[in-house]
Amino acid sequence: MTITRDTWGIPHIHGKTDADAVFGLVYAQAEDDFNRVETNYINAMGRLAEVEGESAVIRDLRMKLFIDPDSMKAKYAASPQWLKRLMDAYADGLNYYLNTHPRTVPRLIKHFEPWMALTFSEGSIGGDIEHISLRQLAAFYGSDSVPRLPALSMEPSGSNGIAIGPSLTASHHAMLLINPHTSFYFRAEVQVTSDEGLNAYGAVTWGQFFVYQGFNTRVGWMHTSSGVNNISEYAETIVKNGDKLAYKYGGQLRPLVPATIVVPYKTAAGMSARRFTVYRTVHGPIVQAANGKWISVSLMQEPLKALTQSYTRTKATNYQTFRETMDLHTNSSNNTIFADADGDIAYFHSNFIPKRDDRIDWTKPVDGSDPATDWKGVLSVDETPHLLNPPNGWLYNSNNWPWSAAGPNSPKREDFPRYVELGTSETARGLHAVRVLEHAQHFTLDSLMTEAYDSYLPAFQILVPSLIKAWDDASSGDTLKQRVAEQIGLLRAWDYRWGVSSVPTALAIYWAEDLGRASGEPTVDYFQRLANETSGTDKLRALVEASDRLTAEFGSWRTPWGQINRFQRLTAQIVQQYDDAKPSIPVGFTGSQWGSLAAFGARAYPGTKKRYGSVGNSFVAVVEFGDSVRAKAITAGGESGDPASSHFDDEATRYSTGSLRDVYFYPNQLKGHIERQYHPGDATSAAPTRTNESTR
Repeated sequence: MTITRDTWGIPHIHGKTDADAVFGLVYAQAEDDFNRVETNYINAMGRLAEVEGESAVIRDLRMKLFIDPDSMKAKYAASPQWLKRLMDAYADGLNYYLNTHPRTVPRLIKHFEPWMALTFSEGSIGGDIEHISLRQLAAFYGSDSVPRLPALSMEPSGSNGIAIGPSLTASHHAMLLINPHTSFYFRAEVQVTSDEGLNAYGAVTWGQFFVYQGFNTRVGWMHTSSGVNNISEYAETIVKNGDKLAYKYGGQLRPLVPATIVVPYKTAAGMSARRFTVYRTVHGPIVQAANGKWISVSLMQEPLKALTQSYTRTKATNYQTFRETMDLHTNSSNNTIFADADGDIAYFHSNFIPKRDDRIDWTKPVDGSDPATDWKGVLSVDETPHLLNPPNGWLYNSNNWPWSAAGPNSPKREDFPRYVELGTSETARGLHAVRVLEHAQHFTLDSLMTEAYDSYLPAFQILVPSLIKAWDDASSGDTLKQRVAEQIGLLRAWDYRWGVSSVPTALAIYWAEDLGRASGEPTVDYFQRLANETSGTDKLRALVEASDRLTAEFGSWRTPWGQINRFQRLTAQIVQQYDDAKPSIPVGFTGSQWGSLAAFGARAYPGTKKRYGSVGNSFVAVVEFGDSVRAKAITAGGESGDPASSHFDDEATRYSTGSLRDVYFYPNQLKGHIERQYHPGDATSAAPTRTNESTR
C-alpha cells in the first residue's frame, strides 16, 4: 500500500484491499500524532491511571465497568472474517509503526492487539459512558481519588450539519456542510481508498480505522450530538437475603453477585492498585446511591455492531444502503445529516433509542423492581424523528431539538414519545441556521462556505435591546447611565455581527458574561429569561463592570474583539498551554453559545488576559455531489501534532478566517500538489520539518 502526502501533509492512503488501506491509515495517524492514538486507547481500556496516577483511578473504574478485555477478545473471535481482517490490519499497522520508529516510546501500550479496536468503536468525543458521574461513582465505591473536573463552560458541545437539496443549488446537485465542534486536534483529516471500493475522505478520530464524519464518491454524512434520552437509571431495592445481598425484581429476590475490578495506578515508588467490589443487576452496573436506593444504569453496549456500522457506512452508495447501516442502531449519541449524488438529503435522529413506557418520567431513576420499566427493544428509524427530501429543500441540526430541522416541514413533537428529545431545546445557533437557510437559493460551494461563517449573533438580538431599554428608561441623573453613555451608543448602532475589528462584539460578550455569571445553559429560553428577569440596574451595572474589566485587562473598553480572541498552538501536548507573550492569530468568530455557526470556544487561562480557543470548529468541509465530488475543507492548526513539522500550524491563518482550501479527492487533482509518496517503513517517509519558518 501507498501513502501520498499532499502539500498540506494530509495522507491519501491506497491499498489493494480494505485491510491494506486500514494498515496504512493507522500507520499514517501514528506518524502524525502517536501520542493521541495511544492515549485514546489507554482511556478506552480504562488504563489511564497507569500513566497519570491515582487521580485517574475512578475514571478507569468507570470504563472497566463496561469494557472487559476478555469480553472484547471473545467478540473479536466471533467477528465475521472481513471485520477480523480489518482489526488485524489495525493492530499490525500500529505495531509496524512502533517497530520502524524506535524513537517513539509509548507511554503504556507497547503492542496493540486486534480486539482493542472494539474498545473504541464509535468516534464521538464523549461517549455514553461519560454521562455517569465520577463523583457519585467515587462516593459509592469509597474512593477519595476523584479527577479534577474542568471548570463549567457556557460553550455548548457538538456540531453543525447542513444538507442542501438540488432544488436550491446552482448545479442542481445536493450539498453537505460537515462542521464538527470538538476540542481542537481531536481528529485528523485523511483519505483512505482501496481496490475493493473503499474511498472515504474526512475526519478520523485518532486511532480509529474509519472516517467518522466525511464523504465518499456517492454519499456524505455528518454527526451532531443528540439530546435524546437513551440512558436509563434504575433505583434498585437492595435487601439482605441470608448473609448475601439481593435486589427486588418482579416479585422475586435476585442475587446481587459481587465482582472484583482491579485498577492499577502509577505512584512515585512504582505501580500500585485499588481493588473494588462492584455490583450489577439485570439493568447494568451500580454506579451511585440516592434516596436509600442503589442506582444502576443501562446504556447501549454493542461494540461489535458499532464497529461494523462505523465502517460499513463509509462504503454506502446511496440513501438506501446508508439507511441499512442505520438499522444496526449503534450510533447512540448522535443525530446524522446525510446527502448523496442521487440528490437525496436526510436527517436521522439518534440511532439508539430504547422503547419505553412514555407515561414514566425517564429523566429520573425509575423503579428497578418493576419489569414495566425494562426496555422493550429499540425504536426503528421510522419511529424516530426522520426527514427525507423535505419540500423546502434544506435540513440541518446544530445540537438543538429536531423540531426546527426543516423549518415548517420539520418533525412534529407530538408525533413522538417524550423521551426521544429531552436533553435539548432551541438554541441561538438553531435560530441562526434557520435564518441563513430559509431564504437562500442557488447555493454554490463558496456560498455554502460563506453561510457556514455567517457572522450574525442571535443571542444579542435578544439581549442588547433590553440593555438599551434599561439605559433609555434610567433617569438622567443615574450615575450608572452616565458612565456607559458611549458604550450604549456603540451597541445601539451594532448590527449584531462578529468581526476581528468589532468593539461591540467584545463589549457585548463581556457584558453578557457579567450579567449571566450565575446562570446556566445558553438556550434561547435562557437568553430571554436573562433579558426579561434581570433589572435595568443590574444590566447597567454589568455593563460598567464589563467596561472596567476590559480596561483593566487591555487598557481600554474600546478593545476590538480580535485583540482578545486568539488562536495559538505551541506544543504537542493534548492539553495545550497558552502564553500572551508568544505569537497568536486573531479570530473573528465567537463561541457558539451566542449563536455563531462557526464556533470558537475561547477563554483566558492562568497567566493570560487574551482568550485562546481550544474547542469549536475543528474540521470544516463543504461538499458537492454529482457525477463527481467537489469539496473544500480546513482543519484547526494543521495535520501534524509535531511542533517541528511544517504542518503543525500551516492551516492556522486559513482556519482563523474561514478560508477553506480545495480538497484533492481524485488522483488528477493531487497532481502538482504532492509533497511525498512512500510505503510504510520507507527510509524516505520522514515528514518535512520547518526550515527557518517561524511559528505564527
